[in-house]
Amino acid sequence: MQNPQADRRMIEDYALIGNARSAALIHRKGTIEWLCMPRFDSEALMASLLGSSENGCWKLCASDPEARYSRRYLPDTMVLETTIETDTGCAVVLDFMPPPAEGRRLFELVRIIKGVHGYIDLETAMKIRCGYGLYEPWHEQREGAIYAISGHDALRLSCSIDLGKLNGQTSAQFRLSAGQTHHATLEWYPSHTTPELPRDPFALLRHTIATGREWSDRCIYEGRYQEIVRRSLQTLKALTYEPTGGIVAAPTTSLPEMPGGVRNWDYRYCWIRDAAWTIHALSISGFQEEASDWRWWLMRATAGMPDHLSIMYGLHGERRLVEFELDHLTGYENSRPVRIGNGAHDQLQLDVYGSLLGAFDAARRDGLPDMDKVWPLQRAVANRLLSLWQEPDSGLWEVRGGVRHFTYSKMMCWFAFDRTIASAQDFGLTGEIEAWITARDAIHAEVCEKGYDSASNSFVQYYGADRVDASLLQISLLGFLPASDPRVKGTVARIERDLLINGFVYRYLTDSEEADGLPGGEGAFLACSFWLCDAWIMEGKVNEARALFERLLNCTNDLGLLAEEYEPTLKRQLGNFPQAFSHFALINTAHMLNQGVIHASARRQKRGYPV
Repeated sequence: MQNPQADRRMIEDYALIGNARSAALIHRKGTIEWLCMPRFDSEALMASLLGSSENGCWKLCASDPEARYSRRYLPDTMVLETTIETDTGCAVVLDFMPPPAEGRRLFELVRIIKGVHGYIDLETAMKIRCGYGLYEPWHEQREGAIYAISGHDALRLSCSIDLGKLNGQTSAQFRLSAGQTHHATLEWYPSHTTPELPRDPFALLRHTIATGREWSDRCIYEGRYQEIVRRSLQTLKALTYEPTGGIVAAPTTSLPEMPGGVRNWDYRYCWIRDAAWTIHALSISGFQEEASDWRWWLMRATAGMPDHLSIMYGLHGERRLVEFELDHLTGYENSRPVRIGNGAHDQLQLDVYGSLLGAFDAARRDGLPDMDKVWPLQRAVANRLLSLWQEPDSGLWEVRGGVRHFTYSKMMCWFAFDRTIASAQDFGLTGEIEAWITARDAIHAEVCEKGYDSASNSFVQYYGADRVDASLLQISLLGFLPASDPRVKGTVARIERDLLINGFVYRYLTDSEEADGLPGGEGAFLACSFWLCDAWIMEGKVNEARALFERLLNCTNDLGLLAEEYEPTLKRQLGNFPQAFSHFALINTAHMLNQGVIHASARRQKRGYPV
């Protein structure tokens, strides 16, 4: 595990807490710097992560600047425990967001602090700034609590210590002795309603711990790497929007892919490309109910005319995710612009057809119920792809430099037809099977002709390109060609040569703006490094795969969390955090290493969907 530099904020300095509705990020020294309520994509109420303390935060720390902090999650929960030590004593802070009660429109964030030994002087200060840190709400103190209201947002802060209001913040200084306990609960509710009575914070703590551990006990993964796999599964659970079953890519926006750069995107939405991998990771780990919920979210979100299939959707399946910039925020480490919404939502990305139809096939083979209801949509999407697969697109990585015939996109079109044909043939379903077979075979032939460069003995990023793309590591995982094929081995070898830099895999080279339409560089994409592990396992290089996998585990922060990317020179995480893509890639690779290469290959050939 890394030891972040003490004199600067690092992305890995943060911890996630959440309630499967919304989330908060807490710095290792006890300050909440990002909080969205009541949804992941709500306007942040604390946004100092992307600006300064004036944009909203909640500090809870020792008065002594030399205090020592350590932290962990309580085992098999998302309850964060931070230990604060000074020369005079020790205290423990428990931060969590309890599951909402059925029918309540009130959502809580709870902080409990306990004196362990001696005494410790502490201070707390809260600044609520609505509208992503722009507006100070109206405050009122009544009924033993502090209320803050702005537009739709209303908050109630209940605390066991006296809080004062000064210069736009609520603050206090206090001494905590061994055996003493204080608590504070911040509750969000719609401003036009009367809030329900507060719930007991200690009962909420017990309930949150119990429900977290009950959920984790359903995990069937055993063997090596069990602790980190279970933590990654807990993270995916925390990134799930429980009312609909959708899973957000990350709970944050605009954390940069390179400090000071412009590659800053809003990831608080649900990507179709994540579908097959996520369903597989959840299902093989014992979480069939969550896999089923994600399947139903996919079906609802993509329902309608297949012409209108989008690459991503909002938490409830919203299609319009208009992108705009927040000029009042300086950005994380001056990385601007800060973006809300995602302009890639209206791109054509052909790989999503493979992700969607592969996910439905995976769900059917994993025995998820009511799959007969999915077949009409599956069939309609495949029929639309018959006339669409020959079009250029923006590719898996949502490039903004123009459309091309991306090789991986074509492979995923092949995968879409291959899995739809397999579903029809293996489960006795009716459809245009001959047309699908014709299209599948035509795509395979075209990719092998136009997407392959004989001079370098490798497939290339797009037709006619002179470079590779890390997505091509999935060729054998998709079943497009076996790992033993010389062309696959050549592609993996070229990716090792061109994209495996300082021990980590980059998505593609960003040595010119022509590569993706954007200036500047980015870190190594963590999921791509896990894909190299998978490709090596498929090739029989298990020892090499295990060594890389364990190097990747060393990139997690002290809590086992991963962002989107890692910069090996700077030795730090980059991009939105924590990232679902990184965590389900970790889970799937751990399963492959745990099962062994022969079993993993047989499973892949039988089921035919990516890990």
